[in-house]
Amino acid sequence: MAKAKAIFRCSACGYQVPKWLGRCPDCGEWGTIAESAAAAARSGTVSVAPSSPARRITDIASDSANACPTGIAEFDRVLGRGVVPGSVILLAGEPGVGKSTLLLETVKHWAAQGKTALYVTGEESAGQVRLRAERTDAVHENIYLAAETDLATVLGHVDEVAPTLLIVDSVQTMVATGTDGVTGGVTQIRAVTTALVSLAKTSGIAVILVGHVTKDGNVAGPRSLEHLVDVVLAFEGDRHSSLRMVRGIKNRFGPSDEVGCFEQRSDGIHQVSDPSGIFVHQHESDVPGSAALVAMDGRRAMVGQIQALLNDTQMSSPRRAVSGLDSARVAMMLAVAEKHAGIKASSKEVYASTVGGMKVTEPAADLAIFLALYSSHRDVAVPSSTVAIGEVGLAGEVRRVPSVARRIAEAKRLGFQHAIIPAGSQDEEMPRGIRITRVSNLLEAHSAATARLGLVDAPF
Repeated sequence: MAKAKAIFRCSACGYQVPKWLGRCPDCGEWGTIAESAAAAARSGTVSVAPSSPARRITDIASDSANACPTGIAEFDRVLGRGVVPGSVILLAGEPGVGKSTLLLETVKHWAAQGKTALYVTGEESAGQVRLRAERTDAVHENIYLAAETDLATVLGHVDEVAPTLLIVDSVQTMVATGTDGVTGGVTQIRAVTTALVSLAKTSGIAVILVGHVTKDGNVAGPRSLEHLVDVVLAFEGDRHSSLRMVRGIKNRFGPSDEVGCFEQRSDGIHQVSDPSGIFVHQHESDVPGSAALVAMDGRRAMVGQIQALLNDTQMSSPRRAVSGLDSARVAMMLAVAEKHAGIKASSKEVYASTVGGMKVTEPAADLAIFLALYSSHRDVAVPSSTVAIGEVGLAGEVRRVPSVARRIAEAKRLGFQHAIIPAGSQDEEMPRGIRITRVSNLLEAHSAATARLGLVDAPF
């Protein structure tokens, strides 16, 4: 029999090394390498008869994995039609973003369907949860509350209540008795999650775990936590805005790039089925320095508005301020506009932002950014009924972007009458009833944007 030898394993990602290291070579975390139990050689491993034989995939019924709608359409959109029995969902977000409020809203709709839900809180008392439930009108006799941090006690509540949905708020506060490590540590989180995943798979109970995030925005705990669960959702929001986004990161039962929109109010959290109206500000008349765009957030097309301001200054280092946009792309558009459109921004303060707290980082916003900058520089308004879609290259060319037809359809639905898109975009399934202009460079783009006003634009 081969001699057993020690193994050093990273507690964050599970990477194995033959000797101790201060930093994990795989995930880069410090102080996570520790000696694990000795591993026996596998050369003499013998086969063991399985408890149940393997079956053909055609003989396995698929109705057991049908999703159950939660009653919140935006939440079901991200989950993929609803919650699958026996699945484990991890909902992570910053403190105060509204995770507990959203889950209380979920259990309210779940209980209204005649199903039983168990809400386990390790951060609040049952009375505190009851007060918030009264404020958000989430009180129902089919909702059970338990303020527990011991995993064994939580499993006892599950046996007694027999719920079809279990909420654990949060997984970092749970303690698995008999497992080493501090509360919220890597070892404890892995043990608690493994036990809850086993509970879900064996009993068919859907489990939703609330997770904390680090200062970098990543899910706190071991990286393997995201591999153990079936669905990973990120709950995002700006404290200066009431808009909240539930974004899919991993989903074994549906698309992993869906986005759900919600609005945080004093009486709870409400779904926003049409968020495009939030990101567009209507003026009585067209104003310079503003351009509309259609951004894709996952599979969702959302119309937004970009505003820019170029102001003369006597400062030796003019100010540059960007909000809601990628500052690197705005700087690149300034350079392209100065090279190919004659904008002299070196002596001007430049401000660029989105409306309503919208965040846009995709290259398809380049054309709208350029039009907003050039419109402010020339003091010529781009019509509010015009939307611009396209990526701009360093040579001043306008490049194609994906999902153009879906973007134009969303713009048409909101009443836009003119769309400027890159030349070469496919004609298939383009919506009718909206004027489409294809452009190949910045000169054509600005001429197309101002032609509806009857302006004669000078060449760049």
